[in-house]
Order: sequence, then C-alpha cells, then structure tokens
Amino acid sequence: LIDLIHNKKPKFKFLYDLDIPIKDKIEIIAKEIYGADRVVYTVTAEQDIALAEKLHLDNLPICIAKTPYSLSDDPSLLGRPRGFKITIREIKFSAGAGFLVPMTGKITTMPGLPKRPHAESMDLSDDGRVIFG
Repeated sequence: LIDLIHNKKPKFKFLYDLDIPIKDKIEIIAKEIYGADRVVYTVTAEQDIALAEKLHLDNLPICIAKTPYSLSDDPSLLGRPRGFKITIREIKFSAGAGFLVPMTGKITTMPGLPKRPHAESMDLSDDGRVIFG
C-alpha cells in the first residue's frame, strides 16, 4: 500500500476542459452529474456570461449554487430526479477565489467577512450582556 501511494500516478481527470465555453461547462455538470435534460438561462445569466467573457474570466472553473435538497434547482425533486430542466438565473464572479458561480433556484450564498468582523468589537459583561465598542 505504501508503495502504491508513493509510486502510483493518480488517474484524476477534470470533468471538462477549462478552455471550453462557460455554457458548455455548466451543461456538462448539469447533465452528467445532476441528470438534467437541459439548461435554461435567464437574460441576467446571459448578460453575466457575456461580461465574464469580456473580462477574460471564461476559463475559470464552475461551482453551481443550488438547493442542498436535490440534484436539481427544485428542492421538492428529491433523490436522483431525471428529465428536468435547470435554470441558471445569474452568475456571480468569485474571481479572487478563482471560479464562477451559476446561481439556481432560491439559493442564498454565504457572505464574505469584512476586513475587521464586528465580533472583534464585541464583549460580554459579567452578567452575560453583549457590549459593543
């Protein structure tokens, strides 16, 4: 086992080539991983894709934000649904992190923290009350 770990080359392969168009990357994930039949894009998503291309961000990997309850964008389609469409409503740019985030359904992403989180200026009094400042 130790010999395998040190001498065996992994056969890892990305699902898609980073140089293919953004829509192709999204559709590969939606169809091959999630089981969707098709992908629909809102006008906003189309505009976001055009902007990503203009800013030369189209070679970034994709991280789709969707409901945790389903492989679709519909939280009521439990398990491994088939024959559904997934709608991309917008695309957020996480250029610093190095990926594009197609947003589906009614999903909220977690916000980033400011340089100095408010928790750093909070304290507790002896009786357990929160003190700001």
